[in-house]
Amino acid sequence: MNATVYTPAYPHPEAIHDIAVLSRDELMFIQLERMKWSLRHAYDNVALYRNRCIEAGVHPDDLCSLSDLARFPTTTKADLRDTYPFGMFAVPQERLARIHGSSGTTGKPIVVGYTHADLDMWAGIVGRSIRAAGGRPGMKLHNAYGYGLFTGGLGMHLGAERMGCTVIPMSGGMTERQVQLIEDFKPQIITVTPSYMLALLDEFRRQGLDPRASSIKYGIFGAEPWTNSMREEIEQAFDMHAVDIYGLSEVVGPGVAQEFIETKDGLHFWEDHFYPEIINPETGVPVTDGEPGELVITSLSKEAFPIVRYRTRDLTRLLPGTMVPAVRRIEKIMARSDDMIILRGVNIFPTQVEAALLHCKWCSAHFQIELTHHGRMDNMTIHVEPRPEAWNPAETSHRSREIIKTIKNTIGVSVQVSVKEPGMIPRSNGKVTRVIDNRAKASSILA
Repeated sequence: MNATVYTPAYPHPEAIHDIAVLSRDELMFIQLERMKWSLRHAYDNVALYRNRCIEAGVHPDDLCSLSDLARFPTTTKADLRDTYPFGMFAVPQERLARIHGSSGTTGKPIVVGYTHADLDMWAGIVGRSIRAAGGRPGMKLHNAYGYGLFTGGLGMHLGAERMGCTVIPMSGGMTERQVQLIEDFKPQIITVTPSYMLALLDEFRRQGLDPRASSIKYGIFGAEPWTNSMREEIEQAFDMHAVDIYGLSEVVGPGVAQEFIETKDGLHFWEDHFYPEIINPETGVPVTDGEPGELVITSLSKEAFPIVRYRTRDLTRLLPGTMVPAVRRIEKIMARSDDMIILRGVNIFPTQVEAALLHCKWCSAHFQIELTHHGRMDNMTIHVEPRPEAWNPAETSHRSREIIKTIKNTIGVSVQVSVKEPGMIPRSNGKVTRVIDNRAKASSILA
């Protein structure tokens, strides 16, 4: 490996006001200088990038403008798995300060690494994100993201300390104790997945506590798609602000983009460290800003694990910045291309189902989709729960018919609905499992 050292063309801006004073042209100059360094760093030190560029007939020296990035090959999660464990690292292992990874439940895990400079950058953008969400130095932050190899817990912890918050490193699980410590320690901020926040809401109510009386006033939610309807439910239940944070381990972890508490109008992308593109997911061709497609990200300042044109599978679009005019926003991630369900020729995303369910005022946000195959037909059963105060066994048939009609009218498919007693839908300590696909199992039995 070549001893390439990152020398920024501009100091790392960690506070919002530092990036807010930049014009778009000044930011684009920074991006181009950093992108030239990052592409060269990846090309010189990661065999996969070098070989892909040679096959595509491009070289880092061919990058003369930001638009030239589209000539370079993309990277996928399969590439990261195929080079397990350390094939994507661009620095010698003795320079690594930390290693993170995915669970590997669907194959080989994704392994990522950080130098001390990477951790410093990560702390800065997470701290910037917490400030955008309403956090301030001296506030207590209850961190219920999982610690360990998952980047969420330690990533938020790192940024919260940089921000000057007092961190309560709770991690996931132990829901009863989570609520106890929230009551005892009185944090103003909570960082957690939105689905687990609903589990905490259930526990508040089970203990006879009023969630609106809790100390929490700012919630930073990420790691899974969630709808504005769920945002409204959380905000109303806790009398708090709920904002979105975006990131993924392959890129750095949480803190790639952040929603501002003042506007809640999408996530401002921290473009001084990560360059976003939107491509047509079928053709791979970039689309213009404002058009929907798949988000692709290139890192601009990472040393240990540079990422070039990484296909996130997240579906969104790029919009002009509002709170920080120089940077662009991504629309709230509502779906992933690999989460799409194809049911009898209709494309369905779990967030569409969630929005339809929450249209029924009695229905909670706890649900699960079960896919089965009978004969030649795929079938979908949606298991739902009413809100605890709305539970009435005599109403289940009527409510099933209401949801069936709502789904048919909004999504255009016929489904079955099973209304469960409150608490019967499985909860998660982290990312929730929304879809159980039993179609392959049924097909193999029939075969």
